[in-house]
Amino acid sequence: MKIIRVVAAVIQRKHNGSKQIFATQRGYGEFEGGWEFPGGKIEAGETPQKALIREIKEELDADIIVGDLIDTIEYDYPDFHLSMDCFWCELESEHVVLNEHEDAKWLSKAQLDSVDWLPADVTLVDKIAKGM
Repeated sequence: MKIIRVVAAVIQRKHNGSKQIFATQRGYGEFEGGWEFPGGKIEAGETPQKALIREIKEELDADIIVGDLIDTIEYDYPDFHLSMDCFWCELESEHVVLNEHEDAKWLSKAQLDSVDWLPADVTLVDKIAKGM
């Protein structure tokens, strides 16, 4: 089975005294409409952190600070195996442009289950909730 290595940014912020996580809705492809943590494929010669900085710049026109690795999610989709390195991140400014996504939301811990997460991202939500 084909293996695809990707990175995901779990972007967090404090808002009115509580933490929130940034979720994006895919605007294209097989999983269009599903919610995910932004990120993308790791290119040859890139570290996961460098790939994440590049992908967030491309997808959201935003600069991020990459923090600790939360987990590496291993998930089997029907046509490929996904290996996703997931990092805590923060935006350097509030400036975000949805270049590739249909929608985006800041979610509190209580709201994490309010969107239809893509299958691989679902496995990360519980770990994120514990870290909030």
